[in-house]
Amino acid sequence: MKELSIKTKSRDELVDITYSVQKTVGEEKINGGLCIIYCPHSTAAVTINENADPSVKDDILKFLRRIVPADAGYAHAEGNSDAHIKASLMGNSRIVPISNGKLVLGTWEGIFFCEFDGPRSRKLLVSVLGK
Repeated sequence: MKELSIKTKSRDELVDITYSVQKTVGEEKINGGLCIIYCPHSTAAVTINENADPSVKDDILKFLRRIVPADAGYAHAEGNSDAHIKASLMGNSRIVPISNGKLVLGTWEGIFFCEFDGPRSRKLLVSVLGK
């Protein structure tokens, strides 16, 4: 298992981590298998989505802000309840197949770290299971 360090710059943002995850897979020198990407933070997540048009990331964040507003009168006293909810909605892990030493992603897809309580220094765990 490898730990990736991520430094976020905003309260909420989607950070493209595709290259870092692929680099980790390449270091394992396996032909096929699975890559598990896990986010060990309760106010952050990981997702896969279109990576060709940056407006997709903006649209996702805009929608999440609308359905989970920061100021909705939550009971959690730390002021980041919206971040916990957004992280739960997006999910804390993804599994991506590996073929010929490469992540198997759709033509336009990328892997994103989802920050909802930044800016922060975060970590992401990547585990490669090969055959």
